[in-house]
Amino acid sequence: MVILIPLFVYLGLWQLDRAAQKRQLNASLESRRKLPALSLNGSLPNDDTWEFRKVVAHGHFLADRTVLIENRKYQGKTGFHVITPLKLDDNGKIVLVNRGWIPREQLAAVDAVPPTPDAEVTVHGVVTLPKAPAIVLGQPDDKGEGTPHWPYLTLDHFSAWSGLRILPMEILQSPDDADGFVRQWPQPRFSDTMHIGYAIQWFAFALIALLVWFRLSLHKPKEDGATA
Repeated sequence: MVILIPLFVYLGLWQLDRAAQKRQLNASLESRRKLPALSLNGSLPNDDTWEFRKVVAHGHFLADRTVLIENRKYQGKTGFHVITPLKLDDNGKIVLVNRGWIPREQLAAVDAVPPTPDAEVTVHGVVTLPKAPAIVLGQPDDKGEGTPHWPYLTLDHFSAWSGLRILPMEILQSPDDADGFVRQWPQPRFSDTMHIGYAIQWFAFALIALLVWFRLSLHKPKEDGATA
């Protein structure tokens, strides 16, 4: 009991701390959403607060470096997310833009390329940091003809494939921008409910262990009577 009860209480407190961290992340997310859009042209701040920030960028799309992220769903249909790098005016930096969802049948041909504006564009959107899935079922295929079809996007792999030095972010383009596809991005939110539930379980285990200890400590086995 000296080991189990403190252990269960510690685990419960740890889960409560995780829940507090999730609430803090949500507060940080909301505060970033309320900030004015940050321009990516010109000098850029050197910090790690890019994710979930609203941004605006002016430049030209590099259509020949477009990549399609396959097996993306929208209203029950299968399609692609269209990823095109944008070369920024003024500073010449390059940032990846997720221009939205396009149905598979629209790009049925092997060498089909999504339509891309040739003129200078202004892109509005929200910053995200693409990551590989927890379980990788396939590797990006850089071979073959036409626009590459990848199962997922990572910044390192795109940079190695394209030979471009890109900013450490991806822009989810705003649905209000023109010349795009379907853009209904999920609103990220970190839930603390699961951690609170786990905390209650660990505290319940501690209480059960304490009650068992009381029950065993108060119970005295009967002594066998002497026989005549």
